[in-house]
Amino acid sequence: MKEVTIYTDGACSGNPGPGGWGAILIYGENKKEISGREKETTNNIMEITAVIESLKLLKYPCDVKLYSDSAYVVNAFTKNWVESWQKNGWINSKKEEVKNKELWKELIELTKTHNVTFIKVKGHSDNEFNNRCDELARDAINNI
Repeated sequence: MKEVTIYTDGACSGNPGPGGWGAILIYGENKKEISGREKETTNNIMEITAVIESLKLLKYPCDVKLYSDSAYVVNAFTKNWVESWQKNGWINSKKEEVKNKELWKELIELTKTHNVTFIKVKGHSDNEFNNRCDELARDAINNI
């Protein structure tokens, strides 16, 4: 399988409010930047959307190292929240319906195609790719 590295970030001006997301896909020497926006959304929706849109660009099953500063996204997979949510009929540990269920379902389907390793990075620190994704997301908001 091809090895791809992806960095993602989501941002929101107000929560909810105008939002944007950004991502960088790296394969060998090739690098692709993508971004998008919504007029009314939440930060978490933008974080998940960045991951979904990145994985949708991959044409073949890949080994993916996915870096995100979103504990929400990373922990959902590394702490097996998604498995628990599905087993419990999309009810979380607080006995509430899981928010953004349709996005999670779409992301789960994409992780069945690709071997994705989710890695948490510290946001707004010294990671050049995470910082660039934040810039892409904020630029997307400003272009609404």
